[in-house]
Amino acid sequence: MELLEKEIGLISEETPYVAEFFRTYRITPANPKISLGEYLNTQDDEYFEDIGMDKEQLIDNLAGFIEMGQEKEESKVNSITIIGGHDKSGNAEELTLTLDNGTITSIVGPTGSGKSRLLADIEWMAQGDTPTSRKILVNGSVPDPELRFSLEHKLVAQLSQNMNFVIDTTVEEFITMHAESRMILNPTEIVAEIIRQANLLAGESFTGETPVTALSGGQSRALMIADTAFLSSSPVVLIDEIENAGIDRKKALSLLVKKEKIVLMATHDPILALMAGQRLVIKNGGIHKIIPTSTAEKANLSALEELDNKILALRNSLRNGEVIEGEF
Repeated sequence: MELLEKEIGLISEETPYVAEFFRTYRITPANPKISLGEYLNTQDDEYFEDIGMDKEQLIDNLAGFIEMGQEKEESKVNSITIIGGHDKSGNAEELTLTLDNGTITSIVGPTGSGKSRLLADIEWMAQGDTPTSRKILVNGSVPDPELRFSLEHKLVAQLSQNMNFVIDTTVEEFITMHAESRMILNPTEIVAEIIRQANLLAGESFTGETPVTALSGGQSRALMIADTAFLSSSPVVLIDEIENAGIDRKKALSLLVKKEKIVLMATHDPILALMAGQRLVIKNGGIHKIIPTSTAEKANLSALEELDNKILALRNSLRNGEVIEGEF
């Protein structure tokens, strides 16, 4: 096989992400110019017993790991561009809007105004073939048809208000399964970090041993936001009505931005709307207006957050059985 004949140093140079694989399986030659085949031939039976596979299986796993890594690099999305179509009355949207990774855009508008249609156009990478006639570019170009219709490379991950588990497993087992499906070689650390981050978002804590069916609505959403940030391959995340999710909204958005997701957030909450860099106003099925969040609005955000913290304190008082009296 070609991999067996290649120098280990050359494999690492061509595919830097393979270092994780080599660390996991203790492929650490003193001389990087030795071929992978030669190195493995120096290993005794105890080595292969320890890693739980023979040489052929190890090579197959390495080949699969490299292929998945290459697919990730090739399909990386840095931006999406929305080219306007028309609203329900046929009026042109006349816009070209680019959303970069690590940004937050809120979507506001009355129920039935067309927020879901906008998301669907993005998710399907529309090319003038949806009711709005919008077009979506990926990294500034028309997406390859293979990417458009791929079942593996989903552009959008959706996080809704209603999120319930039916699988009979623990939190740790559930996240570990997802990590392994993404070919994370040492899932223990990342699983622990996902659970830790989810607990920072949730109103009440849980452990890796907690059955997923026992999680509250807020805990479930917190877990899936953390899971999406660390493990989802979808570059665009839509959060629907996060204000009712029972989680720390600001921390949730910061985590997704830190992981370079393009965040689209349908909301009626003025705090969340102003946390975004801009908001899209949807009317009659079309993007009616794009409003960048101004400096004055950011100043108002601080006052709104202070008021929100007071309301949160009152809620916690009620939950703890305290009596609310006097001025506040």
